Amino acid sequence: MNDNFMLNPLELQKQQTLLQIRECNDYSKRFGLTLSDAEIMCLMDYRISTLKGLGRVEFTNDVIKKLIFEFCDSAYIQADNYLETLQDLLEIFYYFKNESLEELSDDELIQVMKQYFETECEGSVEYLQETILEDISRNVRYGNGIRRDYGDDD
Repeated sequence: MNDNFMLNPLELQKQQTLLQIRECNDYSKRFGLTLSDAEIMCLMDYRISTLKGLGRVEFTNDVIKKLIFEFCDSAYIQADNYLETLQDLLEIFYYFKNESLEELSDDELIQVMKQYFETECEGSVEYLQETILEDISRNVRYGNGIRRDYGDDD
């Protein structure tokens, strides 16, 4: 049998992701944000290395699409920091999926990330990661749900 006709699953997934993110560009360009094919490939490679580094496995590329759709209207993301911000958001998403012991759905975590990114964090991914999501993950692990722990004993 000729191996030239067999598709490499990873290559097939990359091609599908490339097409999906190109479609996301149709929406995000309303906000002045698009990714070139080279940037999409960079984002996909970053995703793969992040998943490996955190010991995670993911069979779909839905998280990238969800992050793009949720964050592309942010006043804090500009064309010159779009790729870097998406990479940072992707990394902290997977990190906090682990930290919250998978208790939060993808959509819940992304919505919480966006809510605090736009308000308290004023667009700071570092602040989001180092304070807000740490607090929320700790509360989720201890069964307190999605809320910030401000030390109040109400």
